[in-house]
Amino acid sequence: MAQRAGRLYLRAFVGGFFVAVPVTVTVLDRVAYVARVEGTSMQPFLNPEGVSACDVVLLNRWRVRNYEVQRGDIVSMVSPKNPQQKIIKRVIALEGDFIRTLSYKNRYLRVPDGHLWIEGDHRGHSLDSNSFGPVSVGLLHGHASHIIWPPNRWQRIERSLPEDRGPLLSAHAAEEEEEEG
Repeated sequence: MAQRAGRLYLRAFVGGFFVAVPVTVTVLDRVAYVARVEGTSMQPFLNPEGVSACDVVLLNRWRVRNYEVQRGDIVSMVSPKNPQQKIIKRVIALEGDFIRTLSYKNRYLRVPDGHLWIEGDHRGHSLDSNSFGPVSVGLLHGHASHIIWPPNRWQRIERSLPEDRGPLLSAHAAEEEEEEG
């Protein structure tokens, strides 16, 4: 009797395992997952205590599935310099926006279609669009929606742009000017 119960338990466990693993993989691949933020490029907003304590963020994959991001969003992307690495940066400008760069080869540029301009909050300590230029939206990996660790930093991440950053002229404003002119 105990052997039969053990076999039934094992069969139920194995059956549940074969259902749970694909469901979990699908959720992590399509919906959301957590990631540890390392480095200082997003200070002071992320990792304000430096290397002594790394923030952990919830990355919403569903939100970026159609490349729908806005200025001020914090996003995770595949690094254009190293495809094995993911980076986390703030979206400064969208396709069609005119931007003043901080240290890119062109002082002013229009963000090409299908691209974003991303920057770390810690200027001078970030490998971002000022180093490698506009980034393809195809490299988007997730949208950082919440800080979930450490507990004293639990919060929803609100969209914001540094005061002196952002487009000089947004794509929408440029279209309106063309229509008027």
